Amino acid sequence: MAHLIRHKLTNKLTNAAHTVSNKSQAKVSGVFARLGFQAATDEEGLGFAECDDLDYDYRQGMQMDVLQGDEDGGQMEGEGEMEGDSHYQRDGTGQRPPAIKAGGSLDEDKPKITSWEAGWNVTNAIQGMFVLGLPYAILHGGYLGLFLIIFAAVVCCYTGKILIACLYEENEDGILVRVRDSYVDIANACCAPRFPSLGGHIVNVAQIIELVMTCILYVVVSGNLMYNSFPGFPVSQKAWSVVATAALLPCAFLKNLKAVSKFSLLCTLAHFIINILVVAYCLSRARDWAWEKVKFYIDVKKFPISIGIIVFSYTSQIFLPSLEGNMQKPSEFHCMMDWTHIAACVLKGLFALVAYLTWADATKEVITDNLPSTIRAVVNLFLVAKALLSYPLPFFAAVEVLEKSLFQDGGRAIFPDCYGPGGRLKSWGLGLRVALVVFTLLMAIFVPHFALLMGLTGSLTGAGLCFLLPSLFHLKLQWRNLLWHHVFFDVAIFVIGGICAISGFIHSIEGLVEAFRYNIHD
Repeated sequence: MAHLIRHKLTNKLTNAAHTVSNKSQAKVSGVFARLGFQAATDEEGLGFAECDDLDYDYRQGMQMDVLQGDEDGGQMEGEGEMEGDSHYQRDGTGQRPPAIKAGGSLDEDKPKITSWEAGWNVTNAIQGMFVLGLPYAILHGGYLGLFLIIFAAVVCCYTGKILIACLYEENEDGILVRVRDSYVDIANACCAPRFPSLGGHIVNVAQIIELVMTCILYVVVSGNLMYNSFPGFPVSQKAWSVVATAALLPCAFLKNLKAVSKFSLLCTLAHFIINILVVAYCLSRARDWAWEKVKFYIDVKKFPISIGIIVFSYTSQIFLPSLEGNMQKPSEFHCMMDWTHIAACVLKGLFALVAYLTWADATKEVITDNLPSTIRAVVNLFLVAKALLSYPLPFFAAVEVLEKSLFQDGGRAIFPDCYGPGGRLKSWGLGLRVALVVFTLLMAIFVPHFALLMGLTGSLTGAGLCFLLPSLFHLKLQWRNLLWHHVFFDVAIFVIGGICAISGFIHSIEGLVEAFRYNIHD
């Protein structure tokens, strides 16, 4: 009898452990699958903005599984460790346990990304479509604009590294262990214990603003490119923006990004080809380059907007914690950041300089508008297609963040769940998504200025997420281990970033108000 009871109890414990293992593996695989998809396809890096929420789901799921396992008396154990993960620990109590398959074997095929894949992802994030506005920044900054492109690359590379350093703390043995998983975790740790969730809310708000503003920029650039591609058509830029938004309305029905993922990589390759075509055309006119136009002067009124444009083109910090945590060898993260930002600095500087030298004072907000009409239409049509296919990525990420924080945050949600039984989106939830698309259209209509919007976004959220918050968090969480020159760099970056953010924000707002008044009277 005792043997029979012991046998049944053993079977129950084994089944419970296997169930917990399968749930955990499914969650981890889901997170990695999403990350792997976006690492290969998201040319602007904006899809990674939802990784903080994915990490939150992963951690909550792991906690629930552990609690369930404790109730059933089960416990997951694993032997060995994954290559490259020897120092990656979720807390200071020991090594991260490897995933276990249903049969009890180690899951050695868990998808991870290499440093080259991570570098490709970062490169796409900071070498995206918005580099088309950099020659306009040189127009108002001259050689100082070129210096700022280099300076922003150095600072963003440094702040990306110190942001990752905030994920780690030393345990009792003096070994660095990973105790945080996302930008939100770092922000919450800095505001604890008085305001344990304030920092996360600030980061989420900045993230939503950046995502929505990016959607607006895609609508603006689509209308601008179409208007300048067919100047003979009796259609205004605002009307072209309406046409572009009509094509984007199906985004409100998106449940996932599978429908657009197959096009994203092609769009990225097309963008690189377009950049090469622009540079090739500029080189063909090298004899006419206006070197005398590049001076050591700045347009005091418009150069702060250029600062925002340059900073915005380097934004990638929001997804770096998730990226580093899913690398095969996280120890190679620093090297990856170095070569990606050096490459971005060189390519951006050359692209901006040769484009400005070609058109000088006639340089427009979107540089492709300066191309001859014979090739402008073809190039701009490719760019419009790229912008329209890129729009769903930030839109879907913004929708997920808003839905999770406002409608699906358990008992803490402000509004009722927007999903009904079976995961079907309720009609009013669909209406809110359509309203978000229409909002991006209205902003694009009333403020159809690519450079102003890009400068505002870079000054408001780019400087905050790339300059201010990383340096502040690093001083707060790592001050005991910092050398004097690290403290100096962090304080200097915080001060310089604050000055740039405030000046760029003020001048961008002034420009937007003037543009808004003009469009209202028009």
